[in-house]
Amino acid sequence: MKIVDDQVIVLRKLVKEEKMTVKKASSIAGMSETSAHRYLRTDLLPSEIQASRGPRTYLTRPDAFASVEAECVAYLEQHPETEAKALFQHLQRKYPGQFSPGQLRTFQRRVKNWKGQLPKEPYFEQTYKPGERAQSDFTSMNSLGITIRGGPFRHKLFNFVLAYSNWQSVTVSKNPGTHARTGIGLQVPKSGDIFYFWLHFVILLDK
Repeated sequence: MKIVDDQVIVLRKLVKEEKMTVKKASSIAGMSETSAHRYLRTDLLPSEIQASRGPRTYLTRPDAFASVEAECVAYLEQHPETEAKALFQHLQRKYPGQFSPGQLRTFQRRVKNWKGQLPKEPYFEQTYKPGERAQSDFTSMNSLGITIRGGPFRHKLFNFVLAYSNWQSVTVSKNPGTHARTGIGLQVPKSGDIFYFWLHFVILLDK
């Protein structure tokens, strides 16, 4: 059982202030007599002793996955989307009896560490400025089988997006040639007035 600061504080008070024997004080504090003598020989509390040691950088038991580390890393390089549980189950099938279900959590932490060391794909951040760029696209909705008054409603949707603000508009297009009119409202911070600018598009859609 891990000994905490409060236990040591109680022990020292019983021994030093109330002159109780170490055997009886350790029993009341909830620790062994050997541990009691160890904490009475120092002024440090358990948390202070742990902090002075720093983080543990060594293994307390043999690494169960050392023999398959190279194999797993090579697989993750080719399939980085693979979940740790799926890879663990693969190892259990490939090496029967070598890995037990209780080792899954340890393996998940190991996979997380392996993935963090894999080379990253180049990433170029795209920076947009107001009023410089927009995107548009359309999609056919005929496959949904929408009807109006019993008749098929054949149409497409036109989607327009401003890259900077991500403001977007969707317009129903029923004819091969459609004028899409999109309004953008801009508010002036000081006066609170709103000015509208209208964008006109002539979209040629496939029949």
